Amino acid sequence: MFKLGQVVWSSRGHDQGSFYVVVGLEQARVYIADGKRRKLQAPKAKNPLHLRPTNTVIDLSSVSSDRRLRIAVTSLPTG
Repeated sequence: MFKLGQVVWSSRGHDQGSFYVVVGLEQARVYIADGKRRKLQAPKAKNPLHLRPTNTVIDLSSVSSDRRLRIAVTSLPTG
């Protein structure tokens, strides 16, 4: 359902309404980061049911720092 680098929207929790990038996957958890509140070194483990996928995918190899991740997420069109 989710893949690495995919941009997701949080639909539940204190971070509801925010965009994040999937930086890790496990069986029952998706690890997300945005470079500001959640850093690449300390991603948030989130229940996949609380996330909504988008069609946007970011190449994680081009995102080597929190700053670059932050720029990538904030430059997304909010449509």
